Amino acid sequence: MNVRLTCLILLFLAAGPVHAQDKNKYKFGKLSKADFEPAVYSIDSNASAIVLADIGSSEFTGNDKGWFSTEYKFFRRARIINRKGYDIADVEISLYTDDGMEEQLESLKAVTYNLEDGKIVETKLDVKESVFKTRINKNLVVKKFTFPAVREGCIIEYEYKLVSDFLFNLQPWNFQGDYPVLWSDYKAIIPQFFSYVWLFQGYQKFFLNERKDRVVGFSVNDNSSNINSRVQSFSAGVSDHRWVMKDVPALKEERFTSTLRNHVSRIEFQLAEYREPLTPRNVMGTWPDAMKKLLSYEEFGQQLEKENGWLNNTISDIGGNDGTPLEKARKIYTWVRDNITNENYTSIYVRKPMRQVLKAKTGSESEINMLLVAMLRKAGLIADPVMLSTRSHGWVYAQYPLISRFNYIIARALVGRDTVLLDASNPRLGFNRLEPELYNGHARVVSENADSLFLTSDMLLEKKSTSVFLQAKENGSLSGTSEERSGYYESIALREKIIRNGNNGYLTDLQKGFGKDVSISNLVIDSLSDYDVPLVVKYQFEMKGDESDIIYLNPMFNAGMKENPFKSAVRNYPVEMPYQIDETYLLRLDIPEGYEVDELPRQLKMKLNPENEGSFEYLITSSNGSVSLRSRLILKRCYFYPEEYDSLREFFSIVVRKHNEQIVFKKKKP
Repeated sequence: MNVRLTCLILLFLAAGPVHAQDKNKYKFGKLSKADFEPAVYSIDSNASAIVLADIGSSEFTGNDKGWFSTEYKFFRRARIINRKGYDIADVEISLYTDDGMEEQLESLKAVTYNLEDGKIVETKLDVKESVFKTRINKNLVVKKFTFPAVREGCIIEYEYKLVSDFLFNLQPWNFQGDYPVLWSDYKAIIPQFFSYVWLFQGYQKFFLNERKDRVVGFSVNDNSSNINSRVQSFSAGVSDHRWVMKDVPALKEERFTSTLRNHVSRIEFQLAEYREPLTPRNVMGTWPDAMKKLLSYEEFGQQLEKENGWLNNTISDIGGNDGTPLEKARKIYTWVRDNITNENYTSIYVRKPMRQVLKAKTGSESEINMLLVAMLRKAGLIADPVMLSTRSHGWVYAQYPLISRFNYIIARALVGRDTVLLDASNPRLGFNRLEPELYNGHARVVSENADSLFLTSDMLLEKKSTSVFLQAKENGSLSGTSEERSGYYESIALREKIIRNGNNGYLTDLQKGFGKDVSISNLVIDSLSDYDVPLVVKYQFEMKGDESDIIYLNPMFNAGMKENPFKSAVRNYPVEMPYQIDETYLLRLDIPEGYEVDELPRQLKMKLNPENEGSFEYLITSSNGSVSLRSRLILKRCYFYPEEYDSLREFFSIVVRKHNEQIVFKKKKP
């Protein structure tokens, strides 16, 4: 036997078990009573629903418009275990629309199966009466339906075909979602004359990742002429791709996550170029190409090019033509922020003209910031819109000019040698400040130069300090002062709270934090209306005396970390903090009269890792009738990989334990 033949036999033997497993055993309507038997599933014994199979395919066909269409087929079978999983029975199918064309939903079928008295009972969806269409925006409509006869333990399945003439919109595929998936199987049959950029993401491994090349025939019929239709037939290479994942766990929301969209195991495609036998052409283009196109849109760049003499009076009234460039920019920004109300509608496109936004004193985030750009330019400053994607919307790719990835507009102004970034849609935001939500990596200036910006959470530092001084009084009571300089972003939330509930409401919340044995008075809040600086909160408080032989006192009071922000024992995707942290707490405490220190917490200094990217110190001493404490928590990094999660979780666990330790005072012996 020659070596080549031996290798082929070994290859067949090795491949045999895989091919036995990779066959699609799921067919619509083909199920048995055994499918209802598992009460729980080993992949997740607490799951409220299980996706038994997601199976899909995308294929290109010639159409009667002289070009090509894609046909996307989707099948899902799922088991609802208890009532908490009922939401999986609510289905939405997104359809792209543009220039009067819309993707077509065909062959939709949906059935609910219940096991009743040992028999499988089918309840079919009435597609004509129970599917509803909703327009989300000018390019997106959604068709929705809810499965009928949904009960605990039922099985639901549906399938459909989606025909699209938008070749750039080759259907993406999510291998992972809100519920565990036992089998996720996607095929894409892509002609080699269409080149797509593939974007993979996620942390799950493929069970199968296959490609096979072959030659097939294509037939394109052009019915655009009223005289004769023309049929073109040719052969070309195609690549059959198949990706399978099995036993994929649910992706669950945890703290310090930008959005699960960034971490779900997924593949998507973007059309990049046409190749032979088509006329070769770069479809994706460059960033300058994309910006030029965006600047030509009526709902974007054209708004900045129109005659805007109507801005003259407003600019003059607010003194926008007077002073240095920095003073002009500050005055214009402050006026727009304080006078135009945010409608909380997020899109890079505007829905109404800038003149109408100014007149109505209301607009979306993009409309407000586009008006800001127009006013800055009117005052003689160099200003441009900047488009970005918010953290909750997902990452964008700097190398690919994919406009649809962006959802937010801010303003950039050149003030002397400095560049300032402005968002006038937030009523509590200071000059040249952006919310952490906007620090999400790549951003792009919408101008001919198409300058790239990079905004990351590591650029932000939230610095907070608290000082507490307590003096001993008669009967073991204590009185003192507290001064808290909040971090900038904490200050935004505090301002909202104080403005909404008033000083008395804030004082009540403080009182609850300390408990009934502490009374608070003389509350002073500095810089409540100065949005450029953090808040400073000062107050006095008194602690009632305690006649007990032993007094337990937490020296952190209500400033300590009460619980670990990382609760899950395992995390399969990164930790994304919104900013770096530097928190300092200082305490000087007189020992209550008639008492002495019986026990102090142990001192501690620790580093998060050898690179010292985080540290914690808890230094406490007792001398000359008083106790002094310094606690400082520093985190110099915002992004931590899954393999670093255990050490990060343990680090914060130690912080929580120290912050909850108590001083023990005991009464002196006579």
